[in-house]
Amino acid sequence: MKSGRSVLLRQTSLASALGLLLASMAAHGQSTTSSIFGHVPVQAGESVMVSNGSGLTRTVGVDSQGRYNANQLPIGTYTVSLMLDGKTIQQRANVLLKVGVGSEVSFSEEAAAASATNAKQLSGVSVSANALPPIDVSSVDSRTVLTADQLAKLPLGHTAEAVALLAPAANLGAGGAASTTGEPLISFGGSSSTENAYYLNGFNTTDPNIAEGGITLPYGSIDQEEVYTGGYSAQYGRSDGGVLNMIGKSGTNDWHFGGQFLYEPSSMVGSQNNVDYANGLPPSPVAGRLYQPNSKNDYWSSVYDLYVGGPIIKDKLFFFASAEMTNTQGNTVNSVEAGTDSHYKDKLPKWYAKVNWNITDSNLLELTGASEKSEDSGTVYNYDYNNLTDTSFKSYANNTKHGGDLWLAKYTGYITDKLTLTAMYGSMKTRSYSENPAYDPSETYIAGYTYENPALNGGNPITNNQNVSDITNPGQNFVTTNLRVALTYALGDHTITAGIDNLRTAARDQDELTSGPGYYWGYGYTNTPNQPLVPALGVGALSNYPNGSSGYYVSKNIFNQGGNLFSTERAEYIEDQWQFNDRLLFSIGLRDDGFTNTNASALAYMRQTKPQWAPRLGFSWDVFGDSSFKVFGNAGRYYLGSPIAPGDPANGYVSTQQYFTYSGISSSGTPTGLTQVSVPVSADGAYGQTPDPRTMTVTSLKAMDQDEFMLGFQKTAGPSWVYGAKLTRRILRHIIDDYCDAAAVVAKAATEGITDVNNATCYYINPGEANTFAVQDPTGAFHSVTMSNADMGFPHAVRRYYGLDTFLEHPFDGKWYAKIDYTFSRSYGNSEGEGQSDIKAIGGTQNVDWDFPPLMVYANGPQGNDHTNVIKAYGYYAVTPEWLVSANLNLTSGGPKYCLGYYGPNGSDPVGYGSLYHWCNGQPSPPGAQGRLPWVKQLDLGVHYRPAFADHKLSFSVDVFNVFNGQAPLNLSPELNTSSSTTYSALYGTPLVLQQPRYVRFGVTYDY
Repeated sequence: MKSGRSVLLRQTSLASALGLLLASMAAHGQSTTSSIFGHVPVQAGESVMVSNGSGLTRTVGVDSQGRYNANQLPIGTYTVSLMLDGKTIQQRANVLLKVGVGSEVSFSEEAAAASATNAKQLSGVSVSANALPPIDVSSVDSRTVLTADQLAKLPLGHTAEAVALLAPAANLGAGGAASTTGEPLISFGGSSSTENAYYLNGFNTTDPNIAEGGITLPYGSIDQEEVYTGGYSAQYGRSDGGVLNMIGKSGTNDWHFGGQFLYEPSSMVGSQNNVDYANGLPPSPVAGRLYQPNSKNDYWSSVYDLYVGGPIIKDKLFFFASAEMTNTQGNTVNSVEAGTDSHYKDKLPKWYAKVNWNITDSNLLELTGASEKSEDSGTVYNYDYNNLTDTSFKSYANNTKHGGDLWLAKYTGYITDKLTLTAMYGSMKTRSYSENPAYDPSETYIAGYTYENPALNGGNPITNNQNVSDITNPGQNFVTTNLRVALTYALGDHTITAGIDNLRTAARDQDELTSGPGYYWGYGYTNTPNQPLVPALGVGALSNYPNGSSGYYVSKNIFNQGGNLFSTERAEYIEDQWQFNDRLLFSIGLRDDGFTNTNASALAYMRQTKPQWAPRLGFSWDVFGDSSFKVFGNAGRYYLGSPIAPGDPANGYVSTQQYFTYSGISSSGTPTGLTQVSVPVSADGAYGQTPDPRTMTVTSLKAMDQDEFMLGFQKTAGPSWVYGAKLTRRILRHIIDDYCDAAAVVAKAATEGITDVNNATCYYINPGEANTFAVQDPTGAFHSVTMSNADMGFPHAVRRYYGLDTFLEHPFDGKWYAKIDYTFSRSYGNSEGEGQSDIKAIGGTQNVDWDFPPLMVYANGPQGNDHTNVIKAYGYYAVTPEWLVSANLNLTSGGPKYCLGYYGPNGSDPVGYGSLYHWCNGQPSPPGAQGRLPWVKQLDLGVHYRPAFADHKLSFSVDVFNVFNGQAPLNLSPELNTSSSTTYSALYGTPLVLQQPRYVRFGVTYDY
């Protein structure tokens, strides 16, 4: 119930205030700030003062209609005071600013009238923060913001991705994709898990190589995490999935320090199900049906976290610093194909430091440093799968180091009440180091040894101690710089922001090659030795060669690539926040993105620098004028630049296979008595030639882009509840993928009289539409050859998503908080975008989609990140001031199953890709034709105890994750066949990724 001295929310007050909402612009997207705005009764001599615990005090004027706005405020807790002739006449304390969420604080006429007779008495009047309107009518987008207080109470994994999963339309990425430091990646709105952006204090920390996550904060240093699921302003781009925006803590005038210890004991890790072959047995089974004994996996983990923050100079200079170390040790028994048990030690060190300098009340400077790295090492033992125990030592595991460090500086200048300047610049260096401490270059890696000829190995597969399949340059690194400058000006009912957003990356020492002597052996079997093994590549029938009639063969596989790569992404934007009338706000923006990727010689192999206009239009309608009912909508286009990894072929690479029959197997697992069946062949034509950049990418290439449309509402239901719904439609307009049918390009050129052109390996194209290729004749001259989509033999490229999100929320009232979301959605088409989860590919050149036309026949259907029904519920309840219980429930329907086989009713292999066509036993097999994966069901529970004797500063906690130990498979092996349409893979349908088993986390925390 509101008292007579509380805020009087007049119908005209809020919408009028929105006319000055600088921060509803500047706080959109991956920002670090927010705003306080509102309406006051018009009187001469009025002003509004805002102040926080870090010495920041700003006084802003009130316009002729009683509107005020304090923009670009650092997040935190504020006191807002209505001033009259320099005296406080009404005050609102404990106003919590969430990132990107404007807080409306309006003042009543009663207080203003009374101030004329007793301003001194009224200076003591305050209203608690929980009387603030629960709906932010200044936003036109879709976001979820979690504060440090909520993160400390909910049973969540201590990662940015675990927090992001609370947002609607956010799900675990299909295929088990993980970041460079090991965290599971997230899919937003049906997009691939590598189409997201990560931000830390305004800096883009997204992995530049293949967008596998980004540098994140120590969990206890997160002040707020904003999870963006769509509709952001023209200031931001380079994502058509979602955004994880982390704001780190800052020092204040009060000293704070503390720490946390978390422990996950191995004795309380639930047993995971063993995995058996799902489709018969291979020729040389190791332990019958057993494929992977997951029940023998084990681990324990501990986390140490310390922090300190306070004033260096009170009201002027502050610092906050934290450090976190996660140690994990355990073992993972690999599949029978590997024959090993990996014992590992993982370290995940993180640190974060921030300095805030209030140079003056109008000039602020922030300096941030942060680091996240993973350091892994271990040993590998041979494993006895029949007795389920380690046997002899095999080798050391690779020592790996991933992640890196960053620093950034941000300046905010409140030039006038109407004009604000922000500038941010930072640099990030990441590494991708992997080296074996006892690497033996004389040993050859053996793959597929369960397909050895049992007549030659006595029925027991033979391998060796080489467990490294490829080696990389230990100096491999990436350096990314990010520059952002923006100027915001309020002009009447318009708030206009213009700026630049530039991102550059240099990838150095990107060398990778096959281990050992430079090749590895891969065993295989076909039950049709009288037919050509790989007819598209000229590999003939095995029966024509000695020892081939048995159907057993071996391939010699070579891969190597390397060289420096560079990318430049530039953007300019302008946006207007326009208060159309007293209740309706429009957000109108335009952004131009440009992308350039170059090879080691600084020659561009991919360029999209012509204007790529990305319009954005959003609205927010405060229906009743009192922040109790909002209708909002948004439409926009979003461009996505290509990451570094797809550029690897720009410097040339080798990827070949040479086939042999054999008459024996040595004690090291290598074949003997070899008879050559083929010369080295490559399905992609990759024989080491360095392509001219003009022949690597079509000249008509358009950047990947997506259109998004949203329409929704939010409404209060009494004083304690908020509910709402939102419709989302996403349409991917252009895709970039590699196209390897060089023969088709040569044939088309020949019809135009251009003969003897050089064959490129693969081109980057826009699948599903016409493309113009640059081809070179023997004289060195280049010609343009345009191929229509019909010439290329492709269907139109499609990825579309629609979703209905609904929610019911009970904001925290000092006792309890709860929120439940239900999402009904579909993600369908013939492409996932940058990823291809059916074969666990995460983008770049790993995908097989669009390489050749036959691979796309019957590819249309529900895509891997399609989850029709998702229910999420989470919250916490303060049983007493000392005891708190919490819960997090996630129920997600399974994605589609896949069956990939040989092509057509007769089981042919027209392009040499084997069992990767959308055919199954001679029948068309689009995604989902084989049914759906089971639901993923997970309940996490937590109990927290903050004893009164320690002034509630000491906390003990117990969190149980996956309480019922759900074992849902997240990915199944999709390939039906091995070397022919009648040779079946025992792995088909076998789970390759399972839901993480139950585990328990104990915690002790102290906050002073």
